Amino acid sequence: MSTPQIFVDADACPVKSEVIRVAERHGLKVTFVANFGLRPSRDPMIINIMVPQGPDAADNWIAEHASARDIVITADIPLASRALEKGAIVLGPTGRPFTRASIGMALAMRDLNQHLRETGESRGLNAGFTAKDRSAFLQALDEAAGRAVRG
Repeated sequence: MSTPQIFVDADACPVKSEVIRVAERHGLKVTFVANFGLRPSRDPMIINIMVPQGPDAADNWIAEHASARDIVITADIPLASRALEKGAIVLGPTGRPFTRASIGMALAMRDLNQHLRETGESRGLNAGFTAKDRSAFLQALDEAAGRAVRG
């Protein structure tokens, strides 16, 4: 059985340093996937993958490479759904877990919100990322990493 790893949908991800900190504690490799803007790392446990510009290029790369017991960090609900289908543990950057039980509602709410934005009923503003979100993420990722390592 291979060692689980963490895949991060890294474009605009606010918790990259937290991911590295938890990964180091659990001895997990981290793969950051983005269209642009990744800082190089000398750490052999951190891999940066630059994908071509375009819609869903990073999501597609992660969905192709993630497998059961891996951890996927993303705010993208369709990617979360694809990763769950492969048996991955999926967390949003606020620490919110995506699960098989919750993903259907999350997809439906995403579609509804998109419709409301398109019709002008909503401006689609997201709440700001807070210190409480960061703390919740750290705790959720630490717990998920422990589960992934134990198998």
